[in-house]
Amino acid sequence: MKTNKSYAKRLKITKNGKIIARTPGQNHFNAKARGRARLAKGRSKVINMSNMMRGRFLPGK
Repeated sequence: MKTNKSYAKRLKITKNGKIIARTPGQNHFNAKARGRARLAKGRSKVINMSNMMRGRFLPGK
């Protein structure tokens, strides 16, 4: 199966094997959001992915 390159470019794998991605929906329309929500959008999220999905979306993993 081919690797989904558009998705793989958005992910980063840490030294310990965690998958980190940017929180979606944080580029615009943030003026009306609560302060707590705005701060949360700046943080990255750890993605839990099964081995099957990891092989599909990440090359060589």
